[in-house]
Amino acid sequence: MNVSITKIKIGNLGVDYAVRLVAEALGMDDDDSKVKSLAETIHRKTEGNPFFMLMFLRSLYDEKLLKFNFGVMKWTWNEDAVNSKIVTENVASVLVNKMNRLQEETQRMLMVASCLGATFRLSAVMTVMKNISRVEMRDSMRASMISVSGTAATMGNFSASLLSSDLSNACTDTDQDGSDSSYASSIEEFEGEGLCEVENEECRFMHDQIQSAAFELISPEQRDSFRGRIGSILWHTLPPEELEASLFDVVGLLNCAASNSNATDEERHELARMNLKAEVKASENAAFDTAKVYFKTGREALGSRGWEVDYRTMLDLCSHGANACFVTGDFDSMNALIDEVLSKDIDTKEKYRVSDIKVKSFYSAGKFSESIDAALDFNRQLGLPTPQKKPASTFTIIREFVQVKRLLKNKTAEDIANLPELDDELYEMGQRMNEHLAISIYHVEPTMLPLIIFQSVTTTLKHGLNSSSSPGFAGLGLLLCGPFGKPHEGREMARAAELILEKPGMNCSATYTKFLTQSFCYHWTSPLQDTIEPLLEGYQGGLEIGDTDRACWCFGGRMYCLFFAGRSLDSIQKELEASIPVLTQLRRNDTKLQISPLLTAVKKLRGIEAEACDKIMDSILATAASSRDFFLSATVNLMELEVFVFYQEWKEAIDLVRKAGNVRQFLTGFFHSVRYTFLEALTYVKAAQSASGWKKRQMKKCAHKTIHLIRGWAKNGNVNVVHHLYILDAELAVLNGKNKKAKKNFSAAITTSSRNGFLQDRALAHELSSAYFKAQGDDYWRNYHIERSRACYQEWGCNKKSISSGTSMQYLAWDDISDGAFGFGDLKKDYTLMTAAVLRESYVRMHLAAE
Repeated sequence: MNVSITKIKIGNLGVDYAVRLVAEALGMDDDDSKVKSLAETIHRKTEGNPFFMLMFLRSLYDEKLLKFNFGVMKWTWNEDAVNSKIVTENVASVLVNKMNRLQEETQRMLMVASCLGATFRLSAVMTVMKNISRVEMRDSMRASMISVSGTAATMGNFSASLLSSDLSNACTDTDQDGSDSSYASSIEEFEGEGLCEVENEECRFMHDQIQSAAFELISPEQRDSFRGRIGSILWHTLPPEELEASLFDVVGLLNCAASNSNATDEERHELARMNLKAEVKASENAAFDTAKVYFKTGREALGSRGWEVDYRTMLDLCSHGANACFVTGDFDSMNALIDEVLSKDIDTKEKYRVSDIKVKSFYSAGKFSESIDAALDFNRQLGLPTPQKKPASTFTIIREFVQVKRLLKNKTAEDIANLPELDDELYEMGQRMNEHLAISIYHVEPTMLPLIIFQSVTTTLKHGLNSSSSPGFAGLGLLLCGPFGKPHEGREMARAAELILEKPGMNCSATYTKFLTQSFCYHWTSPLQDTIEPLLEGYQGGLEIGDTDRACWCFGGRMYCLFFAGRSLDSIQKELEASIPVLTQLRRNDTKLQISPLLTAVKKLRGIEAEACDKIMDSILATAASSRDFFLSATVNLMELEVFVFYQEWKEAIDLVRKAGNVRQFLTGFFHSVRYTFLEALTYVKAAQSASGWKKRQMKKCAHKTIHLIRGWAKNGNVNVVHHLYILDAELAVLNGKNKKAKKNFSAAITTSSRNGFLQDRALAHELSSAYFKAQGDDYWRNYHIERSRACYQEWGCNKKSISSGTSMQYLAWDDISDGAFGFGDLKKDYTLMTAAVLRESYVRMHLAAE
């Protein structure tokens, strides 16, 4: 995050530098008029590219147009001849002429090397050379190249069999006489000519134009078949480990000849299977655009009757292809492939992969209800226990929880992580679907969430571990920390989830597990700031393995944690705005929608585009309502309440709290729920302070009920709510007229929020303190807390707040102390007042030091 990328663009040389380069190469003075003339001519032809300038000089030497005169001990040339050559030739022709002067064996090696890429292994070139005949090579060369090298062969209708495994006919004693010594001579020649750089086994062309010129040695009509022939040789001769390392290159070469009409059905089926293997490897390396290319080629190789002739390969191609289309945002192609597979009369288990993608695509598009229906339907087809899609009763949740507790039998995190692995494919598929169900249910039907998590945990305890077990136990930790109020037990389950990841083959859920443990579990017993770095690691790790959806959840969770932890609003806004293009590129519209309430609230707190921000919030609420995304609507309510509280708009705040209902239900486990509870309680207290009669009693009752929750969290070790509790106790004391207790709790709130790094709450505590002292008629402490509040808001970046605080304050500067100001008439009283002022200033400094 916040990474600065410096781009260095290296352009071509200017004329002056070109003159110096030519002069240096020739060992002559750059003031020499002939050197200047030569350099300027070459510069015009090469546009100042240093490599091509030296290449031109070398070609002049090769053609004896540039000679060293030992009589005068310097280079000489005929300007007219040189100028004539340079005017008529370009870079490509110079390179082609250079290739023409090479040995025929060297030309053939360069032909092969040009097909292997900008970098290549000598062993691969040697393997091809030893398994391809001179006749094949000559048939593949341009006619002009053949005549130049003195070989009187005519172009044939060579069309190599695409995947022929019979290499015995590739070379015979009569048509192939290459030897290691001749190959070594060719390697020495193209290295000596500056065409390639050789280091042990690895080689690279010195410039992409050289590779292009070498490729031009191949006849245009034969290029695809020639590359296909090279791919076939490598496929059948490379050792398995080398073939695996070069899989993309080999399959790419074979695909060049995929349209070969002479290929047999078996060869086409083999080509499809090879493309499938490359497709899987590309997906494992998060190269999904490349995976789509392999899918398309493999499918075309099988033809229109692919399902009949090779159903297994076709199924795998379509399944992996659907996933690649999903990740790259090609949803039309994805849906077509999913529908194609689901329409086939095959076993339900074989439809698992596309069903899995279908469920993911629904919740990624915000269609949570459809995602739940698809997942439940698939589990029913598998014959697995499946809950009904309806709110779960408290009795049902408690009953299922008791059963899980019995199965756990006081198991430690280590005991859980050492369970045997799951070996039943049916349950493994069900576990994966439950993992998806938990995501969608959290948004639209949170009372079902415990049932899905309990089912996942039960399956693991009864049948063994799989990659979905880690999120399952992290989910159990979520429930224990949040709704069940057992944060230490929940932390142990979160630790079990992390230990499961250390088992072989389990780390594919690492990003999701990190998101769950850091966002839902650890903040209940650890400082909120401690979750920020792990969530960043989850984001980066998820992107590396192609788990973009969970990676972006980590990003979103981290941004909200940064806000709640009191980080600078300016830095949060910059990071959020910088992330929008990234999320767009990753096609994560769901994450963009989730962070929109945060970005909008940050802008409002900074006094930026307030009216536009209100419209955006209304639009997000409308979107949430249309998709029944209760989590999103709860998040919007939370962020709007943040703004109302910090702007002391208590009427708007109480209206929102009453209208929003039970927001905590839809923010289960998140720190969002903790924060909302604090803001809700403070709003109730403030409403009670300004009310009377039964309304005051009602507001006070609601406040006590909500504060009771926060008191329980603090008692269980939640360090992030201690300063919240001090603020609320102070305001309750104000409500009840207990001045001494109010002062004590305000002071504790300021000190605790400062010590724990909650800058925004420190500012709020100072502001509430100033209001209290104003009501008490204590202008000194009122002004002190206003000043401290203004400074904290300014540091936080709440610009509108810091400005309004600063302009509304009636500063009592020490210079203003006079008898007129305080109504004292004699010098003795003035002296007494000044003494008191000095004492108060000393006391203020003590408070500042305490903060």
